[in-house]
Amino acid sequence: MPRTRIKICGLTRAEDIQAVVAAGADAIGFVFYPKSPRYVTPQQAASLIAAMPPYVTTVGLFVNATLEEVQATKAVAPLSLLQFHGDETPEHSAALAGAVNTPFTQVFRVKPDTSFEDLLEYEQRYRAASPLFSSLLLDTYVDAYGGAGKVFDWSLIPKELAPRVVLSGGLSVQNATDAVVRVRPYAVDISSGVEASKGIKDASRVRAFIAAVQDADAIIARGNNHE
Repeated sequence: MPRTRIKICGLTRAEDIQAVVAAGADAIGFVFYPKSPRYVTPQQAASLIAAMPPYVTTVGLFVNATLEEVQATKAVAPLSLLQFHGDETPEHSAALAGAVNTPFTQVFRVKPDTSFEDLLEYEQRYRAASPLFSSLLLDTYVDAYGGAGKVFDWSLIPKELAPRVVLSGGLSVQNATDAVVRVRPYAVDISSGVEASKGIKDASRVRAFIAAVQDADAIIARGNNHE
């Protein structure tokens, strides 16, 4: 039974990164979207990454960025994965990732009328556009970019797609166990749900969230053993 991977996004401080890594996160996200309250410069991200241990994935979040912006950021901050969170087409994302030869995750913002077919077709288009495409990240559709802290209807996710996706959007300590048991995603991604204030993480909430995800993995494993 594979365990659910965990990404904590919107890190801005070295002490938060230490706490998040110590709690067992698999990936750390840095926001390179200047309008976000969690924005960091490439230089800030580079100094934060320099203090990180090995085997923790560093993810850079971009919203409708230009080729030059992605290249300039990657030249300074050694990111292991890109996350495109805007209105990028498959061709645009493929070009951005290809320019810096770095794998990418593409966000899909789920609406109430999103269908199984929409999600499968969207994934197929990005997979066809670039060998660097790694996964879809499913978030809740709102009239803004970035996390809105709102949950979407998890039943809209096709069962065959779920093991490949990153689940985001309104996750919290309270609903994480249920989300993972019901969806069984490859990974979960949280930002505002573990914050003391915007960009400042609450170490106890981070630990509680990771424990909630681990509880879900244990429930799934028990269920599989009884089948």
